[in-house]
Amino acid sequence: MTFQFDQLYNRRATESIKWNLFPADVLPMWVADMDFHVPPAVTRALKTRVEHPIYGYAKTESGLVEVIQAHLNRLYGWRVESEQIVFMPGVVIAFNLAAQALARPGGSLVFMTPVYMPFFEVAKNAGLTQVTVDLLRDENGSFSVDWERFETAIAQRPNLFLLCNPHNPVGRVFTRPELERMAEICLRYDVPICSDEIHSDLIYTGHHHTPIASLSPEIAANTITLMAPSKTFNLPGLGCAYAIISNPDLLAAFKKARRGLVHGANLMGMIAARAAYAEGQEWLAELLIYLESNRDTVVEFIKTQLPRARMTVPEGTYLAWIDLSAYNLELAPCEYLIKHARVGLNDGKEFGNGGIGYVRLNFACPRSVLLEGLERIRQALGNVPAK
Repeated sequence: MTFQFDQLYNRRATESIKWNLFPADVLPMWVADMDFHVPPAVTRALKTRVEHPIYGYAKTESGLVEVIQAHLNRLYGWRVESEQIVFMPGVVIAFNLAAQALARPGGSLVFMTPVYMPFFEVAKNAGLTQVTVDLLRDENGSFSVDWERFETAIAQRPNLFLLCNPHNPVGRVFTRPELERMAEICLRYDVPICSDEIHSDLIYTGHHHTPIASLSPEIAANTITLMAPSKTFNLPGLGCAYAIISNPDLLAAFKKARRGLVHGANLMGMIAARAAYAEGQEWLAELLIYLESNRDTVVEFIKTQLPRARMTVPEGTYLAWIDLSAYNLELAPCEYLIKHARVGLNDGKEFGNGGIGYVRLNFACPRSVLLEGLERIRQALGNVPAK
C-alpha cells in the first residue's frame, strides 16, 4: 500500500479529546476519530496557507463546491446544484439547526435507536417532544427497521424525522428499498427528513450508500442532507460540514434559523476539505481496505476469543457495536473495561434504548493498537465467571 496506516503517532500532546480523556495507561478506543495521518494533500494545502501570515475572514474556498459536487457524482451518481450547498461548522450544529428551523409549538421529532448520542439533545434544544423507534435485532444480532412502529410514529405528523445513515452505532447501511420505504412514509404524512450522512463514504464490500435525497426530486424536496469530510478524511477538528437542500422553502427556513448565531465553515477546514476531495481519493481507497481488514479482525476475535459476546458486523463506519450483556458484569461494561482492561470505550447506554449491555469500539487505529486493545479486553473478560 502507498499509505502507512500501521504507523503509530503520539497524540497526547495534540489537544486530543480521544487520547486525553482517560489516564495515560488506558488505551482509548472510543470517540469517532481515527488514529491515522490525513491525506498528504491536506497537509500540503494547510502548510501553504499557514505560510501566508494573515488569517482574515474567509469566503467559501475557491473550488470547494465543485470538488464536493464531483465527489457526490462520482460515488453516488448524485448531481447537486451549487446553490443547494450550505456550509456549516459541523453536522451536530446542522441537525440542531434543522430541528429549530422546522419546530412548531407542541411539535415532536422522531429518530431510531440506539443512535449517536447528540441526537438525544435535539428535541430538547428545539422545544420539541422526542419520539424514539427502537431498531429490531434478530437472533444474529443484526438490526432492521421496525416498520409498524416507524409508521405509527410518523403518522403523528412530527415536525421532523432525523435519520442516521450509515447508522451509528450499529453500522447499518440502509438499502435503497429501505430508504424508499422510509421516504414514502414521510411523504405520505408530510414529514420532512433530516439525514445525517457523515459516515457515507466509509462503506464496506457488498454494500453501497444511497443518499436518501438522491432517490427522486420529490424526496429531495422533502430532505435536508448533512455531510462532511471529517469522518472520511479524519478532519473533525477543522470545523467544516455542509447541508444539501434543494427545496427553496426548506433552504430559506434553514438559513433563517441561524439567527446570527451560526455561520459557515472554518477557513482551514475549507482548505483541508478541498484538498481532501480533490486529491485524497487514492488515500480513501486504501483506507477502506485497511478499515475492512480491521473490521474483520474484530469480528473474528469476538467470535473465537469472546464466545459470550455478540457483535453486529458493520456494513459501514469504523465502529463496532458489541453486546457484552451475557457477561453479567457487576459494573456497566464500559466502566468494567476501564477498570479491569484499561481500555476506554463508549458505553452502550449512552445510545439510548437497546444500548444497555453494549459497548462501542472504534477500530480506526493501527492494527497493533487494535490487537492490543482486544487482547486486554479478552484477558479482563476471561476472568468473569459464567452465570
